[in-house]
Amino acid sequence: MEPRIQYARTSDGVRIAYYSIGSGPPLVWMQPLYSHLQVEWQRDAYLRSRAEIAAQIITFVRYDHRGFGLSDREIDDYSLAGFVADIEAVVDRLGLREFWLMNGGGIGSAVAINFSVLHPERVSRLVLQNPCARLPKALVEQVDGLLAMKLADWRFVSETITRVVNGWEDDAVSRLLSGLLRESITMESFVRFWLAIREWDASALLARIQCPTLLLPRRAHPISTEELARNMAVDIPDASLVFVDALHRDERRDQAIAAMISFLDTDRAAQAMAQSVFPAALGSAAAPVELAATSNAGETPSGTAVIFFADIADSTALTEHLGDAAFREKARGLGGALRTVIRQHAGTPIEGKLLGDGVLAVFTSAREAIEAALACGAAGEGARLPLHLGLHAGDVIREKDPDGRANVYGGAVNIASRISGLSAPGEVLVSDIVRGLARTSASVRFEDCGEQSLKGVGEPVRVWAVREGE
Repeated sequence: MEPRIQYARTSDGVRIAYYSIGSGPPLVWMQPLYSHLQVEWQRDAYLRSRAEIAAQIITFVRYDHRGFGLSDREIDDYSLAGFVADIEAVVDRLGLREFWLMNGGGIGSAVAINFSVLHPERVSRLVLQNPCARLPKALVEQVDGLLAMKLADWRFVSETITRVVNGWEDDAVSRLLSGLLRESITMESFVRFWLAIREWDASALLARIQCPTLLLPRRAHPISTEELARNMAVDIPDASLVFVDALHRDERRDQAIAAMISFLDTDRAAQAMAQSVFPAALGSAAAPVELAATSNAGETPSGTAVIFFADIADSTALTEHLGDAAFREKARGLGGALRTVIRQHAGTPIEGKLLGDGVLAVFTSAREAIEAALACGAAGEGARLPLHLGLHAGDVIREKDPDGRANVYGGAVNIASRISGLSAPGEVLVSDIVRGLARTSASVRFEDCGEQSLKGVGEPVRVWAVREGE
């Protein structure tokens, strides 16, 4: 049965068509280019089946942007602010205070990024498929040239755009998508839409995204390249990066869904969907998913680990100097940057509650932990928030905090924190255990700082300072 289409009105008076099915945690899915709620439901069996399955577990919200599908077509404002207003209208009408936001691909990422920065309290998780903060110059030139052809009709233009944007796939997929594009918008309106979006640019906002963000680029995508996705993952403070590499379109979509399940990580959504709905996508060797460690989805095993602790040096004086709001904003930005660095060095950031302004992470490799600590120190210097940095190795106990986030506990964690407190701003100190583990593999040298008495630790701990290798 087709979902019931309803309407919301934006702040500038545009009527936006949407539907909402299911119950549970809300996920708002936006798709700016190919978007016609009724036609896609009737013609795309994959989307229909997955939406119906999702509705058993979550609240699935889908809408047509202004100028597309069942929303108002005859409009003049295709601005980025206007598209953000479309989301605002739908979520306000549904009374959604907090939700997951997902962009279906491409330049819609700019809309999702803008909304999440303007409303950080409402977007709890952000998912960007084939992400790009602005259109690549090569694509702009291609489409500009296509639209300049005097004899080009809408069928020819829509089919060419579909192949340029999505790759030269099989004819069946191209026919489905180009037909959906022609149903979604007229050629005259598309030209106006194109002239607007070629100027959209959300690049400067990437560092201001506060929520955990999942980037889902497709390998060998003609627009959202691997290099572009990696650069965005570096710029976004708390980003995870998953490459989707299946050949068939539906298999790629299953891989993307599997990655989203792991990323969103709610008991109801993740466990039920992962175990009963998409087992092939999650476990099949024929459809591998390369999944970066997410902020709280990964399981940090109990047992021996290399523990890294970083804390902002003299945060009280910095707060006095900068003011509470400015310091907290800078500290949040740095915290996100440190978590990105940790993931890039195969570490797992721990998102449970910590005292003060600390960042805690665990590693399986002492060498990678030291490299991550040095990179974090450089990031702190660059942000003008120098860090105390310490490493220790020992047994940890994994538990979940009352809010559901994974945390680690144990005497080894306390020792790592105490060692961090001994370091000079920007200096990395390690325990004798870590130095022994990394002595032959890390490209650094260690300077003996002697045995140190640590608060709350019965026996002195020998500490070493990490120095540049000779």
